[in-house]
Amino acid sequence: MLDTTLRIAPFVVRVRSPFASVLEHLEFFYRDCEKPRDAFVDFDIRLLPGLGAHRFWRPQARFLVDDQNPFLPLPVNQAAPMFEWGLNWTIASRSLGFVVFHAAVLEKNGSAIILPGFPGAGKSTLCAALCHLRGWRLLSDELAILDPASGMLIANPRPISLKNTSIDIVGQFPGARVGKRYLDTRKGTVAHAAPKLDAIENACQPARPRWLIFPQFAPGEGHQVSPVSHAEAFVLIGEQSFNQERMGEIGFRALCALLGNVDCHQIEYGSTSDALELVAQVTQQD
Repeated sequence: MLDTTLRIAPFVVRVRSPFASVLEHLEFFYRDCEKPRDAFVDFDIRLLPGLGAHRFWRPQARFLVDDQNPFLPLPVNQAAPMFEWGLNWTIASRSLGFVVFHAAVLEKNGSAIILPGFPGAGKSTLCAALCHLRGWRLLSDELAILDPASGMLIANPRPISLKNTSIDIVGQFPGARVGKRYLDTRKGTVAHAAPKLDAIENACQPARPRWLIFPQFAPGEGHQVSPVSHAEAFVLIGEQSFNQERMGEIGFRALCALLGNVDCHQIEYGSTSDALELVAQVTQQD
């Protein structure tokens, strides 16, 4: 029976489960995380077998956080990715004091780039490429966590979520550690790439937002950079925000302050190499 407590910055998470696949997932992706004793636990997560006949026929996995069950069960062979999806939901919905929106965040030389996560944009593949091929530090692949008090972006370095063809692309990057593939999920075939050690070791270091880049993958097309107005960027970021409305005026002011400190662009590209070239062009960092 798995029962462990992990510091997954900036949170402390307790995880309990009888599933060997969840234990293997944590050992592969979270082996370098601190395991604090007697620390205050932000989120108490359990992954448990399904109830009733599903314990024996088409076994299922249930995700519980603080004894609440926010999701329908999934097939038991998807228990490990269910942990990641469930933790995303938990952070997005229960992070008191932070504004959280769907985006990858990476840092270099103290400045952060934000890549919002619209479907099919190629965010995660680009995020992994920036980490492994261009030396950017991963703050998060899925969740931008903004501290309204400081205006800084908080690190939450966790596995990079990959889907379908991006799994093989990222698997060829130098030093990439890609885990098990999960077939026939609601997102297709999924896998995860482990964050690099520097992301874990420097997870206590926030970053100042500097660039907001909306990626758009367009196979077979050319590549280009286009400016995005702050007004348009605010609307687009609002669509990706999980709790800005719930935070009311604080959330509104935090996003306004964020946009007042970043350059906003959209990049359209047909390959990972094109995307890296465009990001370097915008940020002027190789």
